[in-house]
Amino acid sequence: MKLAILSRNTKLYSTRRLVDAARQHGHTVRVLDPLRCYMRIASDGFAMHYKGRSIAGYDAVIPRIGASVTRYGTAVLRQFELMGCYTPNSSDAIVKARDKLRCHQLLAAQGIGLPDTVFGDNPDDTNDLLLLLGPPPHVVKLNEGTQGAGVMLTEKLSASRGVIEALRGLYANFLVQEFVEEARGADLRCFVVGGRVVAAMKRQAPKGDFRSNLHRGGTAKGVRASAAEQDVAVRAAGVLGLGVAGVDLIRSARGPLVLEVNASPGLEGIEEATGVDVAGAVMAHLATAVQRPVGRRVGGRALR
Repeated sequence: MKLAILSRNTKLYSTRRLVDAARQHGHTVRVLDPLRCYMRIASDGFAMHYKGRSIAGYDAVIPRIGASVTRYGTAVLRQFELMGCYTPNSSDAIVKARDKLRCHQLLAAQGIGLPDTVFGDNPDDTNDLLLLLGPPPHVVKLNEGTQGAGVMLTEKLSASRGVIEALRGLYANFLVQEFVEEARGADLRCFVVGGRVVAAMKRQAPKGDFRSNLHRGGTAKGVRASAAEQDVAVRAAGVLGLGVAGVDLIRSARGPLVLEVNASPGLEGIEEATGVDVAGAVMAHLATAVQRPVGRRVGGRALR
């Protein structure tokens, strides 16, 4: 299989592991910086060049697209799709997952458990918005934040109003959610590949914080997710159309609740915590999913 990995940095752990796993499985692999890919779109076909040369004929592409380059990165991925290339995470699925509000709406519509969430724009509605949510503590999240950045806990109603007013002054998009106290600063990262949870780890926030992200000083250990947790994680990834996803859950009195669905989950933390060859699981999924019968290409008349 001829495989491309869209990544801006070949030295990142996740990128290196995917390259190594691809080679161990006998695939030809190349890392492409999505910002160096450029394309021609025409009614008679699609073309893409990279550093002055045509790139075509890839069987599969794994997107490792950072949040800061979502728009351009997903445009490049979409071009690969239009040229007939398989990807476990489509451009549309990544866009859905990156927008927390849209993601929550789509998951809630399918009955998947979430922390109660409110969203509003007009300052005149702030008091009623918070009444819809209920009493503090509240969690305020930037709509497109990553790795725990832009997530704040407010313990008083006045603090919630103050943070909301400040974010509106910065023209930031944000959500406000209930604080699930019984989670005790811990969450569960379920790594979903091809419709099953291949690894799971419990992350614990450091003392004095409520964010369990490893980038924020959280600790992690491998765990076995319950059947209910695995079901929720697989369903959440499926609703968004993600073949590879990191689904973050918290354990609550009313069952597992989805905090976030990550379309480009890191491999380092979960492989170290669990000892599972997650990169190998991704390659096994690609080998099963990639088929090239006549007619598989969608608009795949690649221009040279």
